[in-house]
Amino acid sequence: MNTVNLTTFAMVMQTGSISGAAEKLFITQPAVSKRIKNLESEFGVTLFDTVGRGIIATPAAHELLPYAKKWLDDYESCRASLQYSKEIASGKLVIGTSHHIGLHHLAPVLKRFIQAYPAVQLEVQFMDSEEAHKAVLDGDVSLAFLTLPPTYDLRLEYHTLWSDPLYFMTGTLSSLAQKSDVTLLQLAHHPAILPAANTFTSQITLAEFNRHNLRPYATMTTNPLESIRMLVSIGLGWSVLPETLINQDLVKIDMAEDYELQRHLGVVINPSLTLSASTQALMDMLSIAK
Repeated sequence: MNTVNLTTFAMVMQTGSISGAAEKLFITQPAVSKRIKNLESEFGVTLFDTVGRGIIATPAAHELLPYAKKWLDDYESCRASLQYSKEIASGKLVIGTSHHIGLHHLAPVLKRFIQAYPAVQLEVQFMDSEEAHKAVLDGDVSLAFLTLPPTYDLRLEYHTLWSDPLYFMTGTLSSLAQKSDVTLLQLAHHPAILPAANTFTSQITLAEFNRHNLRPYATMTTNPLESIRMLVSIGLGWSVLPETLINQDLVKIDMAEDYELQRHLGVVINPSLTLSASTQALMDMLSIAK
């Protein structure tokens, strides 16, 4: 629907003449006549009859007028609403986050955000980092907080927010807790509890073993790090865990070498998608320039 044609029609009905509408709209009379003809062609009706040098509105014109006014009012309301949404953080914002980041890093950020932007309806979806990564790529979430992958996807944009070093850990009652100068070869012969091999965290660990032509002896796999911590703490094996999860039931394994297993936690966005004002506000709060 061409709102210009409708606006012109409404002005002709208001002034009662082509010349009056042209004067009000600051356009020529032929331009007004053309717009009316376009509208008549669109609806397949005659809107004005020519009588002498003037015009008379037809029954179709009187029937169209209230619809035209409503459509124009709705158009203005829609335009104003879209402009408001573009500039003011409001509406629904769906974000994804890994369980670990959600539990140990994200709460202060989101608390400040919802206090600063109460008009935003925030929906937080907990998922594995790999699933969150795909959700951003597919456009299912506006952005996601996750363990950043070892290899970046060129279609996405990554921002590191937190460094999260990993340590070889075991339970206090494990035989590994009593050993000194443990090598990767020795560790490879002890039961390990690791996330699934396709997870970003596990890829970091496996890459270190691969560099020494070794593979850990994984007896169990589970993705939530909190679950792994529990299994390790009761003596079912060793694992690689971030410092945020170390408690009194765990000890760092005394390794023969210093292994720098470093993972980075951050936010991922899809630059091919238009950012809402709410998404931009959250990124601004995280001091991420876009």
